[in-house]
Amino acid sequence: MKTSVTICALAVLAPALATPLVKRQDFSNIAYPPGTGENLHEYPPGTGENLHEYPPGTGENLHEYPPGTGENLPFYPGTSTPNPIFQFTSTYHIRATPDQVVNGTTNPVFTGGLAGAEATYDFGINVNTELICYFIKLTGFRGEYQSPARTATHVHEAARGRNGPPRLAFPNPAGDGHERFSIGCMQGPFTTGLIVNGADTGEGFKLAQIEANPSGFFADLHSSLAVPGAVRGQFPG
Repeated sequence: MKTSVTICALAVLAPALATPLVKRQDFSNIAYPPGTGENLHEYPPGTGENLHEYPPGTGENLHEYPPGTGENLPFYPGTSTPNPIFQFTSTYHIRATPDQVVNGTTNPVFTGGLAGAEATYDFGINVNTELICYFIKLTGFRGEYQSPARTATHVHEAARGRNGPPRLAFPNPAGDGHERFSIGCMQGPFTTGLIVNGADTGEGFKLAQIEANPSGFFADLHSSLAVPGAVRGQFPG
């Protein structure tokens, strides 16, 4: 019985065994074009065929680029150049708090601002392109933004404890929660939307004026609950 089963099985497999196997492609006879080293069995003498290390004098022991070879370059020449618009000639970090807010010009008095509010202003200035980039973070704000200028977020020209006109007006910080943000860049000529004596208070303003006397400027923000200012912070001198 086992013999019969074996014979039957072989009968079934016979057609498959009779099918010829597919021959693998032979790459040994591919002809390389003349002149490409088609007959080489090894590297020709003098081409470094026996080198186990770099020869003396070829920089074999260098652990860093030698002076004068571009070792300090931030980028490779002729490949990519940093965009000069994002190169700042000065940067400033300002912390604005309610206790720095004053009201009045002749005899200014400290108002106390908007209790619980605080803001930080990070500015990057390029005086060559008249560009100022800003990152403004506001916390604890209440009420509505309110100012006679185009927005309620400004840089004013005045020393600590004094008041002066806004020279720059930034988009008001946006957000629904405890934190609000205003992020972007502005390029001159600048306007604030506030007209005094027939001229916009930002007209003719140059960013170089901040670099020349940073402590003569401050950043602030105004609320309907603290119109003279919710928070204020002086530029570091």
